[in-house]
Amino acid sequence: QVQLVEFGGGLVQPGGFLRLSCAASASIASMNNVHWYRQVPGLERVLVASITSTGRTNYADSVKGRFTISRDNAKNTVYLQMSSLKPEDTAVYYCNADLTVVPGRLSNYWGQGTQVTVSS
Repeated sequence: QVQLVEFGGGLVQPGGFLRLSCAASASIASMNNVHWYRQVPGLERVLVASITSTGRTNYADSVKGRFTISRDNAKNTVYLQMSSLKPEDTAVYYCNADLTVVPGRLSNYWGQGTQVTVSS
C-alpha cells in the first residue's frame, strides 16, 4: 500500500534553514498537486505552500520570501526549503498530495508529519 512519507524535520536555531522532503513509499505513476501544511497543538492545520503538477506555486503570506516549494518529477518527490526560520514556524509539517498510483486512479494522501522546532 502506498504511503506518503516526509523527511527532514528537526531542531534549528532562529535564522537557520531546513529542507523537508515528501515522497511516495512505493512506485507510483505520478505525483500531481502537492501541498505542505503545518499544525501547532490546539490549532487548525494551516496551508503553507502548494505546487501544481506543472510547477505553479503558491505560498501563505507568513512564509513568502522565506520558503520555497519545488519538485523533482523524475523522483516523484516534493521539497520545502525553509530559510530565515522563526520560532513561530515551529509546528508539525504535513505533506498532502494527489497521487496517481496506477494510470487512471487518482487518490489523495496525507503523510504522517514531521516536527520542525525553531529555538535557540
